[in-house]
Amino acid sequence: MTGVPASAAGGPTGAQGAPGPAAADGDTSEVSGSASGPSTAHEGGGKPARGGKIAAAAVNQASVWNVANLLTMLRLVLVPGFVALMLADGGHDPAWRSLAWASFAVAMITDLFDGHLARTYDLVTDFGKIADPIADKAIMGAALVCLSALEDLPWWVTAVILGRELGITLLRFLVIRYGVIPASRGGKLKTLTQGVAVGMYVLPLTGWLASLRFWVMAAAVVLTVVTGLDYVRQAIVLRRQGIAERAAALEEKEA
Repeated sequence: MTGVPASAAGGPTGAQGAPGPAAADGDTSEVSGSASGPSTAHEGGGKPARGGKIAAAAVNQASVWNVANLLTMLRLVLVPGFVALMLADGGHDPAWRSLAWASFAVAMITDLFDGHLARTYDLVTDFGKIADPIADKAIMGAALVCLSALEDLPWWVTAVILGRELGITLLRFLVIRYGVIPASRGGKLKTLTQGVAVGMYVLPLTGWLASLRFWVMAAAVVLTVVTGLDYVRQAIVLRRQGIAERAAALEEKEA
């Protein structure tokens, strides 16, 4: 989710935004910077400076290690640690479950911050576009599978949520040639509700809180299904529009 900040180039910069495949119920745009000094942009005869391409490549390579991508990497590293904490001592020890919840909460918070940082400071990279949705689905998938394996959550709930996430991701890539399905408020609400519900199930809650988490998870499942169907509808409309536009363009070209 990262690119090159303006200050990294060491000179005047220009940025261009290009749409990329959306991930995790949203779309991102890649912003790349290009730099040239007043006396190093060209050497005599209009030839590019010998070290220009090497310097640009070095800047782009270093940009992968910015703060937004580091947060994404942290989320990936937290996944195996979270699983170990969830399954420690049989998976039902309150202390271990509390630590597992803490790691899950950190992962969810970093998901909010890395996206904000990437959009605010133009830190979007190809690595971030790929790693961010993988990290999101990895931590959520690990939590759901662990909860179902420990019989704290029915397997059908895990199947519905993970099936929807994987299906919509695949659908986005299938229709990317026609355009990008924009993020929706329903999708963002679904993500928030899922995070809260799963977090409540990870915690060893009792009494009315244990009853409340059932209803929060029920709301998450409903939002998961409803928003999934809405994305399917949007994909069908987007595909039809794309086919119609291509047909019109072809007819105009032949005419």
